[in-house]
Amino acid sequence: MPEPRIVVLGAGPAGAATAIGLRRLGYAVTVVSDWRRFAAVEGVSQRVLEGLRHAGLGGALGHAAMPASRQVHWNGQHLQMNQEFLLDRQRFDRALREDLRGAGVSVIEGRVREVVQHGEYFIRLEDGQQLTASFLVEARGRQAPLATDRLRGPETVSLLNAWQGSPGAPASAVESLEDGWAWMARLEDGRCYWQVTLEAAGLPGKARLADYCAARRAGSALVARLFDEQALVPAPAHARSSTAILAGECVGQDWIRVGDAAMAVDPLSGNGIFQSLSSALQAPVVINTLLRRPERALLARQFHQQRVEQLFLRFARIGRDFYAQEQARAGQPFWGRRQGWPDAQPLHQAADWHAVRVERRPVLREGLVDAAEVVVTADQPLGVWHLQGVELAPVVRAIQDGRPIEAVLTGLAPEQQRMVRRWLGELGLA
Repeated sequence: MPEPRIVVLGAGPAGAATAIGLRRLGYAVTVVSDWRRFAAVEGVSQRVLEGLRHAGLGGALGHAAMPASRQVHWNGQHLQMNQEFLLDRQRFDRALREDLRGAGVSVIEGRVREVVQHGEYFIRLEDGQQLTASFLVEARGRQAPLATDRLRGPETVSLLNAWQGSPGAPASAVESLEDGWAWMARLEDGRCYWQVTLEAAGLPGKARLADYCAARRAGSALVARLFDEQALVPAPAHARSSTAILAGECVGQDWIRVGDAAMAVDPLSGNGIFQSLSSALQAPVVINTLLRRPERALLARQFHQQRVEQLFLRFARIGRDFYAQEQARAGQPFWGRRQGWPDAQPLHQAADWHAVRVERRPVLREGLVDAAEVVVTADQPLGVWHLQGVELAPVVRAIQDGRPIEAVLTGLAPEQQRMVRRWLGELGLA
């Protein structure tokens, strides 16, 4: 059987994590990526940094992440929050390519012009290069072509301005506005970023966006605290969609979507890179199953699709709950449309031991998607397989059959017993 030719379109966190994961499984991988067309910075949490390191992207962090103090002006309150890390995306993107090359991934820099499938995939770049692939990973983020069955949230656009200000301690801030919200950051070398997120309709034309953004900054006390007078000068504006999108079908027999190409969340959730990694870290095992165990293809596709959809809903509800915290603006159209989307279901369901059940579901086992009995709960609808090395389905079955908890847990290590007891308690079993 010939070795598969795997091509990943996109070298952001999702594409890079997928490529490195495939290399760890022994596959030859080619990544095709164009450079970002605009300067950008992102605020990320410690959890995101840990996820990037786990994915083999730790080298990029050393060049691009810096801790910063953070202010929040929300629901009429001004708070000094715990720090976040500012990620310089241009430096980060360059370092990602170095991480990829260091892992043995072939990196081709270029813009994809066309992808055509005739048995195999034929990928043509703008410079005339043509590649072929037997398996395609779509990781071009929001630039990826979308299917007709996609799910979209309220139409949202973000306007980003960048300019050079005075050097100083790294800092960031977020504030709510009557018709949207703004995030801003200052790097230690004085580079400044300000992004406002608004309804897509009703904005001025492209030629007037720079003046429009400068006027909005002039009315912000938070902008005056964070930046110098250069913030009041119009700066080129880059407009991009921030609409939450679930792509629809996210995996086939010889292709898969990861990161923002599969699901892109509202930036207010603060989980952009984390959700990209969440779908990408599982992708290599799904791909490995599709290629090496075609008899499990349906199981592998089910695993990826269900988890992408569940992650999307989870992050969409996180964003909804952040919007809902802004009670002072609940009557404004921008806020009203987002405080009830995607649904009214709480982020975390109430514990109900009587609703707990054991079902056979797809899981990851030894580098492949397999089927196993898992414990399905209201808060974990896809099921939980193991906890601290303990398979949970036999534990639940034994308790449901009437065996005492003490007897069921006999033989487990003390730490395992404590963890399982705590988990049972969270399910409502006293």
